[in-house]
Amino acid sequence: MTAGGWRWYATPDRWILALSVALQLVLGVLFGHSYDTRIFMATGYLVGSGRGPYSPLDLSSVFHHAGFDRLTTIGYPPPWPLVTGLVERATWGIAPNFYVYNLALKLPVIAATVGLAYLVAATLRSQGAQAATCRRAWAFLLLNPLILFVGAAWGQIDVVVTLLAVAALVLVWSGRWASSAALLALAVCTKPTPLPIVLVVLVWLGWRAPRQALRYGAVLLGGAALFVVVPVVALDWRTTQIWERPNAQFLMNGGLSYTTVARLFRDPLVLPGHWWLLGLLWIPALAIGLLLMRRGGGFDDLISGSAALVLVFLLTRTWLAEPNVVLVLPLALVLTALGGLDRRLLAALWVIPLAFAVAEAAPLQLLWVAFPAAMERSLATFTGWHAWTPALRAALVVAWQIAGWWVVVACLRRGHVATAQAETTALDAAPLEAAPAAAVQGAAP
Repeated sequence: MTAGGWRWYATPDRWILALSVALQLVLGVLFGHSYDTRIFMATGYLVGSGRGPYSPLDLSSVFHHAGFDRLTTIGYPPPWPLVTGLVERATWGIAPNFYVYNLALKLPVIAATVGLAYLVAATLRSQGAQAATCRRAWAFLLLNPLILFVGAAWGQIDVVVTLLAVAALVLVWSGRWASSAALLALAVCTKPTPLPIVLVVLVWLGWRAPRQALRYGAVLLGGAALFVVVPVVALDWRTTQIWERPNAQFLMNGGLSYTTVARLFRDPLVLPGHWWLLGLLWIPALAIGLLLMRRGGGFDDLISGSAALVLVFLLTRTWLAEPNVVLVLPLALVLTALGGLDRRLLAALWVIPLAFAVAEAAPLQLLWVAFPAAMERSLATFTGWHAWTPALRAALVVAWQIAGWWVVVACLRRGHVATAQAETTALDAAPLEAAPAAAVQGAAP
């Protein structure tokens, strides 16, 4: 970027964009997670037909597909259930078709994937990165296997949340703090994983302008009330069911979390006895991370602090699903492109979770939409190999912990990005100031 202006990003290669969109549409039609996709479909029907999304109902007579007789409900706040209800009214409610409904639920995810690629590339361009670096970052997000797998194929919404969170970071840096607060509130209320970014932004603003941080927090709280409380009250949704289930942040353990290693010796899904206190470990961990954040006013400080705190949150949770990792990828990508992070660490952040998903047979669960019988047979075969998969998953978790904490240290240590030296004292400087050419010369994601 020159002279403090924002540069939008023009499409460098239309065939890459076309390939990404085509791949996502095919994956979106044919695949879907046997649990998450079923829950999203059921939630859309419940909301679209005027019922609450948090009250379970046997829908096997509605969808005539495996699994809809299981009485479970979505665990997300109201924004995404409202989206699924609108999608259901526009598709299934008009002409019931299982594949069309499945794809329609993925369209916001596909659009968010494309939007995230353009946003990150435009951000790098505005920071003075070379055209080749911006293009590689753009292509990385459009064709990244983990993002395509958990997004268009799996159907999870983490890329939507990530787009909102990254946009909020760009907006707060450019001085549009009210818009930033509204977007970040929507992100957290859609899925709570960006909570660490809220803390980072408030602290970052507090260093620059304490009163502005207070106003930012007020807009955040107002947005949370608008996106969560208002729909529940206005639509008279019962929420008793959602509070009765074990909460992933406090009681459940497993997935890509460090507790998977402990499950080699004892394998409860819910933390027994007083072990539930481990589910609170991320709270003091985030507090320590905030204390170690670099007191700077530069854009790189905002991004590196967000990447570090998001990773601290993910690494200290007792339950971690592979899609949650998507939130940290664009942040790490920006740091890598600006020369502040080793590209091998960026690769580890997505390769290890993808390998873990394979070890957990997640790709087989995606056959549920078009090939349910094949899914059952393949999962039964996979169960026969179950003796060695726990050890493999534990080894991948250890690798993930090492790589993740390495990135945290790289983000938190002083002087981690060369461009920071020119920006840390410019508290009142123009937004999105250009990074020195030497900081981005030859940098690539």
